[in-house]
Amino acid sequence: MGGLRAVKMLGQNFLHDRGVIARIIEAVAPAAADNILEIGPGQGAITRELVASGANLVAVELDRRFAPLLTAEFAGNPRVRIVEADILEADLEELLGTGSSWKVAANLPYNISSQVLIKFLDTPKLFSRLVLMLQKEVGDRLCAAPATKEYGILTLFCSLHYDVRREFIVRPGSFHPVPKVDSAVLVFKGLGSPREDVGDERLFRRVVKAAFSQRRKTLWNCLKSAGLASDEQLTAVLASCAIAPRRRGETLSLKEFAAMTRALLPVAENGLK
Repeated sequence: MGGLRAVKMLGQNFLHDRGVIARIIEAVAPAAADNILEIGPGQGAITRELVASGANLVAVELDRRFAPLLTAEFAGNPRVRIVEADILEADLEELLGTGSSWKVAANLPYNISSQVLIKFLDTPKLFSRLVLMLQKEVGDRLCAAPATKEYGILTLFCSLHYDVRREFIVRPGSFHPVPKVDSAVLVFKGLGSPREDVGDERLFRRVVKAAFSQRRKTLWNCLKSAGLASDEQLTAVLASCAIAPRRRGETLSLKEFAAMTRALLPVAENGLK
């Protein structure tokens, strides 16, 4: 497989640093009883280590050059299934089933990392642990604290369902071709149930997106522009949550967003049906 070149359109950068691979495997902590989803196995550097652990593995590969080679390499191993598919188009519950908990190992292309994260968040009960390599800038956002420039929509979406920590930084020289930016390996530990009661997660996402839609504007103006409530209703909602209308969305904690969403639910529920 080493003779096949990376395709820029697919965002491919192949990991070849054995030390980094070992640290990723350590973070995944695969065991014989585990079910593991790998996204973008590519040349199979991480795949082979996961298979060697005795875990059950589903590996989803979009590149039609690599999928047949991996299928041939692991032919006859009943614990390994190679799926040639676009992870963004895949139905995760159909692919993995709903009766088991899964770990995830993925070196995500930078151009689709946020979209893949949203897919995981749509079915959080499927996953007990995610070990993801992302662009460092994205990783910084996911671990950010309120009132920082990195804090944003994905920070809140992820913290509702996962404890997120940065495991280590990966320098460009660990890949071929060499990317222009640093990467970060993050570990997401599933909480089992949401960290806060948001009432309705669809509304929670709408509220968070609205609050960050214009970061320089006040929370009041952002929520008003989103049409989530009338002026009078919005005043009552923010007062009931003890949230000053002139605050900005980036200063609110997850707990405050959850309280605001619950308070907005009776007003906005017609729009959710």
